[in-house]
Amino acid sequence: LLAVLFYHLVNTYLSPYVSTKLFPTVYPALPPRTKANWDVHVVSLVQSCLINALALWVLSADGERVRMDWAGRVWGYTGAGGMIQGFAAGYFLWDLCVCVVHVDVFGWGLLAHAVAALIVFSLGFRPFVNYYGPTFILYELSSPFLNFHWFFDKINMTGSRAQLYNGVVLLVTFFACRLVWGTYQSVRVYQDVWAALQAPGSLVTTDTVTKVAIRQSVEPANEVMRFEGDRIVPIWLACTYLGSNIVLNTLNFYWFGKMIEAVKKRFQPTKKGRRGSLADGEVRGEERAKLEVDLDGKTVVVAEKTEIRRRVG
Repeated sequence: LLAVLFYHLVNTYLSPYVSTKLFPTVYPALPPRTKANWDVHVVSLVQSCLINALALWVLSADGERVRMDWAGRVWGYTGAGGMIQGFAAGYFLWDLCVCVVHVDVFGWGLLAHAVAALIVFSLGFRPFVNYYGPTFILYELSSPFLNFHWFFDKINMTGSRAQLYNGVVLLVTFFACRLVWGTYQSVRVYQDVWAALQAPGSLVTTDTVTKVAIRQSVEPANEVMRFEGDRIVPIWLACTYLGSNIVLNTLNFYWFGKMIEAVKKRFQPTKKGRRGSLADGEVRGEERAKLEVDLDGKTVVVAEKTEIRRRVG
């Protein structure tokens, strides 16, 4: 809840104040719909930078994670992992509320993403696969570059070298972190959950001596396993978590294709000039509007019919 409050304050107060100071001629002139989208991107930028730094620190400094076997990865719990999941669940709860209120702005794809991500990170407090919280949050390593790409469009830097370099880094990090790393870690969590479902006797026995023997054979009692309970993984729990994970991975592959299309549109040569520009090096506002393809996976049709001309950056 503290995380939700933090992100709400960033969206409501910090973003408008800082954005007005940094871009006094751009931010105040934005339409209400675009301004709301801008504030959400600021929150996403703050959240991704914060959570990435914390997750990388946990992965490098949390020695308890290193010693976990499959049972520890399924039922174990560490305070550091809980901190990551708290910030992540708080952000996706806030994101879910925003997507529900402004579904016409952000689309059903982001709404599905918010629901699935909230489920995945909330279940870690059961505890259930708390180990994978810092692992899967590294999806967010690509998010700062995604947000920068969006901001470049809004500050009249579409087609600039800065956007080109950022776009290359965006595609590389998205592919490496979400498609390669994310798919590999998804296979690992599927294997661990399957092992938990198949653990002999741990799900059905009522004999205390047998339960203790099973626990000791899998992993000695330690602080990490203090909330393990009876080590029961209900079918609904496994299906809910793994189903949400599949939704997230499917969206990542879909969005990666959309990202490639969007980046190509901004830099591919056109009949009227280089990188979508006119012969005199200028671009019309309505032509730029046609390139408003958000890299979060949906196409936004901008209804502003302006004839204002500007220089290509």
